[in-house]
Amino acid sequence: MIKNIIFDFGDIFINLDKIKFANELQKLGISQNDNTFTPILNEYEMGLISTEDFINYFKEKLQVSSHEIKKAWNCILLDFPIERLKFIKKLAKQNKHRLFLLSNTNDLHISWIQNNWGMDLYNEFKTCFEKFYLSHEIHLRKPNNNIYQFVLTENNLQANETLFIDDTEENTSAAAMLGIHTWNLIPKKEDVVDLFTKNHI
Repeated sequence: MIKNIIFDFGDIFINLDKIKFANELQKLGISQNDNTFTPILNEYEMGLISTEDFINYFKEKLQVSSHEIKKAWNCILLDFPIERLKFIKKLAKQNKHRLFLLSNTNDLHISWIQNNWGMDLYNEFKTCFEKFYLSHEIHLRKPNNNIYQFVLTENNLQANETLFIDDTEENTSAAAMLGIHTWNLIPKKEDVVDLFTKNHI
């Protein structure tokens, strides 16, 4: 029986444009097929370096402006469909499951979301969850198994009573290895609001 649900953020609640993101980074000289920048990207996602240091690193390496970096970096973020907010608010109100958010999210992205949505909407969304875990705040990232173990241990969750929903197969596969039930949601083909109607629980 599923008692706990752990949700990803991007392409589960807020829509993402990963193709545009890859293209805009490519224009700056950051290829997702090139592992040169992977260490710095992972460090930033885990909050191990500051936004200022992150931007300065690419300004020096690529000879681009702060504005160009921020614009390219945030172009991945799109809209937050209202039906998804209604869904998670209803689920929280029912109080039948413990709800958690677990996202690989960095400081620039969460700052953009807070500014774009406004803090009232952001907090309205955030309070639907018992815990709201962002990788740059807990210094862990998916798909490393220690991030899943951290959430299970800190909240006394049993893996076989927990469902994890994420749009990235690498992340759900890692969680499944710990015995967590998973739904690798396919964006544009599936929607989190269909969690119960499509028999994922």
